[in-house]
Amino acid sequence: MPQRIKDVYGGSSWGLSIEIFPPKTPQGDSALFETLDRLAVYQPDFVSCTYGAGGTTSKRTVELCVEIQKRYKIASTAHFTCMGGTREELLNWLNFASESGIGNIMALRGDPPQGQASFEPVAGGFRYAHELVSLIRETFADNGIGVAGYPEKHPEAESLEIDITRLREKVDKGADAVFTQLFFGNDSFYKFRDACGQAGINVPIVPGIMPITEFARIKRITAMCGALIPQELASRLEAVQDDPDAQFEIGVEHAIKQCRELVDAGVPGIHFYALNRSQACERILEAMGRTAVL
Repeated sequence: MPQRIKDVYGGSSWGLSIEIFPPKTPQGDSALFETLDRLAVYQPDFVSCTYGAGGTTSKRTVELCVEIQKRYKIASTAHFTCMGGTREELLNWLNFASESGIGNIMALRGDPPQGQASFEPVAGGFRYAHELVSLIRETFADNGIGVAGYPEKHPEAESLEIDITRLREKVDKGADAVFTQLFFGNDSFYKFRDACGQAGINVPIVPGIMPITEFARIKRITAMCGALIPQELASRLEAVQDDPDAQFEIGVEHAIKQCRELVDAGVPGIHFYALNRSQACERILEAMGRTAVL
């Protein structure tokens, strides 16, 4: 049985996880598995696979998770959202995932499909991620459950305090660990972690790191999720916006510094948003002393 999220962060263990997304073409599939071939040698504790807006990759997500477990003997975690399904349909998906051998779920509310301005649950569906966590825990008691946290608050939240109150609901319903949205200033993570502790959230808070490899791309991503790029870092990247290699070097250098500081600060692990590429993560893991097992 693949290990569960709660096992990864049990006791004194330190967790390493990699997040990928379902490619849209056969060529993308080949490139993804080349990436995973290179990252698997660093022995991540699990690989998570995202779930398209509106549930557009729901079956594909599970299929990729199954293939990852089969190829690499590494646990996988399937993302799962409230989008586009009634309670019965969501339960059917959970049964499908369980029957496929997937024992870890990243339970998320989900983003609206492209062209839809705000989240609207379907009739008979869920509005909040904590409802999804409850459904998973009630029906598959042994599943590992991860949930999302936002060090700089969710873009739709009225305040960070309200956002953390909502996060507490997800944990109270049975989440095993919180995985944060990407951030580029560690102080944001430390303040968030402290605030979670003060709010009674007592599960591991795992920082999510996305190495900057293309400045234009990261600006699009941060515009959607609300993460801030520190001015000094942004200025350095702006100065080399016509030099892809220099952007990569600056981004990886920053991520290495982030990760080293986070480890020194006692984080329970790191969750890398790999964007289906390996080079940046390889550089960071090597710099952190994570030895490849060939």
